[in-house]
Amino acid sequence: MLAPKRSLLHAAIILMVIIPASQILASQSASAQAKSQSDAQKQVAYKEEPPDVPDTIAVPAGQEVVLYAHGTGSQIYTCQSSADGKFAWTLKAPDAELHDRKDKVIGSHFAGPTWKLKDGSEVTGKAAAHVDSLGGESIPWLLVNVVEHAGKGLLTNVTTIQRVRTHGGMPPDDVCDAAHVNTESKSSYSADYYFYAPAKGSDQAK
Repeated sequence: MLAPKRSLLHAAIILMVIIPASQILASQSASAQAKSQSDAQKQVAYKEEPPDVPDTIAVPAGQEVVLYAHGTGSQIYTCQSSADGKFAWTLKAPDAELHDRKDKVIGSHFAGPTWKLKDGSEVTGKAAAHVDSLGGESIPWLLVNVVEHAGKGLLTNVTTIQRVRTHGGMPPDDVCDAAHVNTESKSSYSADYYFYAPAKGSDQAK
């Protein structure tokens, strides 16, 4: 006669264990969902602000920053002669990695000048204006107009780029003469790049 009571007791104990466990799992799942939503909201809420720059390289109205990247690498120069027979170091191309705010490599910057992201999108630009760097001992700050697009991704709608907060990258002090024609030299540099696209709702975005 005691067996049924023991069975009921065992069943009650099992339920007492299972129910709290299920409640814990449900609570953990709810917490994970809440954290995921919170992280997503933070990403959506964060908006990159444009840098303070002289009017000469200011971006036209109606555009907004869609991407920031910190470039680190080299400016490559070659020793060339000009039409008047003088020799000088001439910029050949940049060679740099592009990093996001967390220092993760997201792309590269190379001859063109071209900026290419790991998502497959890329743009090639042409300098439209420049101002001397702070102190004048680094390569200039630039306003660049995009003239060519390729691939699909974050750069697809980019129309303008700013290069600011430059450090280094100036032509070398090495000898450049007839004996050194076509010699290459690399100058280390870093810079911040801001990529702009027409703001949503603007006439340019239509």
